[in-house]
Amino acid sequence: MAGKSDYTHLVVKYAVVSRLVLISLILLWRSLLSPYDTSASINPSCLSSINGSNSKSGLPPVRLLRLASAIEDSIVWDSVYFVRIAQCGYEYEQTYAFLPLLPVCISLLSRTVFSPLIPFIGQRAVLGLSGYVLNNLSFVLAAFYLYRLSAIILKDSELALRASILFCLNPASIFYSSIYTESMYALCSIGGLYYLMRGSNNIATLWLALSGFARSNGVLNAGYICFQTMHRSYKAAFVRKHAGVTVLVLLFGALRSLFIIFPFIAFQAYGYYNMCVGSTSDEMRPWCKARLPLLYNYIQSRYWRVGFLKYFQVKQIPNFVLASPILSLALCTIIHYVKLWPEVFVSLGFRASSPNKEPVGSSIPLGRSAGSKNVGFPSENRSDAGQGDSLRRRKPAVREENYVQRLFLSCTYRFQHDSYLPALLSTGLAHMSWHLLVLARDGDTLFGHIVQLTSCSAVCFSLIFTPSPEARAASAIPFLKDKSRVETWILVEQFAVFAFKP
Repeated sequence: MAGKSDYTHLVVKYAVVSRLVLISLILLWRSLLSPYDTSASINPSCLSSINGSNSKSGLPPVRLLRLASAIEDSIVWDSVYFVRIAQCGYEYEQTYAFLPLLPVCISLLSRTVFSPLIPFIGQRAVLGLSGYVLNNLSFVLAAFYLYRLSAIILKDSELALRASILFCLNPASIFYSSIYTESMYALCSIGGLYYLMRGSNNIATLWLALSGFARSNGVLNAGYICFQTMHRSYKAAFVRKHAGVTVLVLLFGALRSLFIIFPFIAFQAYGYYNMCVGSTSDEMRPWCKARLPLLYNYIQSRYWRVGFLKYFQVKQIPNFVLASPILSLALCTIIHYVKLWPEVFVSLGFRASSPNKEPVGSSIPLGRSAGSKNVGFPSENRSDAGQGDSLRRRKPAVREENYVQRLFLSCTYRFQHDSYLPALLSTGLAHMSWHLLVLARDGDTLFGHIVQLTSCSAVCFSLIFTPSPEARAASAIPFLKDKSRVETWILVEQFAVFAFKP
C-alpha cells in the first residue's frame, strides 16, 4: 500500500493529465468543426465609464493577434456572460442569472497576475485565459479534496484513489475545463464536505457558503448542515436527554445554514437594489412589484424559459439520451439501496444502529487501507481467538450474511476491497450524474435540482448511514459486471459529449 503522499501526488497527476488530454481534444474538435455558437465575436464596449476598458480606441494593437483570437473565439455560450461580467460588471438584467464568484476571481486574476500579458493578447483574451486557469486549477484541487473526502468516508485509500480517477474522467469534464462555474462549485462543495467530515464545522460552513456564491445550487448544500444538526439534536434530546445542549445544537445549526444561504439572498438583494430602487412605477420590471421579488427565478423563466416540466419536450430527447448512461447508474444505485434498506432510508438514518451512525473514517489514516480484504465478509481462515465469544452473536445474522454474500458474488464486480464498492459508486456516479444533469442539461431547471437532491440523498444515506459493511457490499449495482465496463461507459459518454455538444 502506497503512502498518503504517494496517492495524493497520483491523484493530482491524474487530474492534471486529464485536463491536458481534455484541452487537446477541445483543440482537435475546434480544428475539425466550426463552432455552433458565434457569439464570441460580439464584444461591444462597456456601458459604464467607470471601467477603464470601455473604450477600445485608446488601446494599442495586440502583438500576438492569432493567439488572442484563438482565446477569444473559445469564449462561447455562458462563458460570454462570465467574461463580460468580469470586464464590465452587471450591466443587463439577464446577467444576474450568473453569480459573482467566478467573474470576481477572473477580474482579480486578470488585473494582477496576468496583467503583464494585456499588451500581448489584449484584455479580453487575458480575461478568458484567467478563467481557463482558474477553472482547471479548481478542478485539480477538487480532485484532491475528493480523494481526501473519500479516504475519510471509505476508510480505504485505494478506493479513494479510484473514486478520484473516475471523477477525473467524468462525462461533464468539458464544462470543468471551460469558463463555467462547475469546477469552482465542485471545489467549494467537496472541500466543504471534507472539512465537515473532519469536524471543522466553521471552515466547512465557509466553503459551502462560497459554493452559494458560485451557483444557485449552493443553497442546497445547507442541507448537509441541517442533516447533521437533525441527528445531533436528536441524540442530545432523546439519548443524552440534555435540553441545553439540544438548544445549542439547533441554534448553531440554524446559524450555519443561514450563513450558507446568505450569499444567494444577498445577491438577490443586490440585483433588486440595482434594478428596482429609484425607478418609478412605470419603469419597474414586473418582478420588482412581486410580493417576493426574486430576480433569479424571473430571469430563468423570462430569458431561458426555465420552469416546472418545461424542459420535457420532444426536441430535448437527444439530451436525455446523452444523459441516460450516467443517470441510469445513479438511479439504479438509489433504487437498489432503497430496496435493501427501506427502513433506514425512510427514517433518514435514525433506525440505523448506533455504531453505524458515526462517520466511517474519522480515525483511519489516509495512507493505509482500513482493514484487510476480509472487511466485507467473514473469512474462513480467521483465528480462533475470540471466535467463541462472538459465535452466539453471529448466529442470528448467518442467513443475512449468506444472502448478502450470494447477492454480492452474483454481481461479479471486482475491486480489491469489495465491501466498500457501493460507497465508491455512490460517491462517483451520483456526483457525475448530478453535475451532468444540473450543469450540462440546461441545469438550472427544476428537473436538474430534483436530480441533484436525489443524488445527494443517495450519497448521504449510502456512505454515512449504511447499516453494515455487508450492506455496502450488497448495494452494488447488479448489472455492472467489471470495472472496465464502468470505465468504458464513462469514456463512451465522454466522447458523445465532445461529439454532439457544440
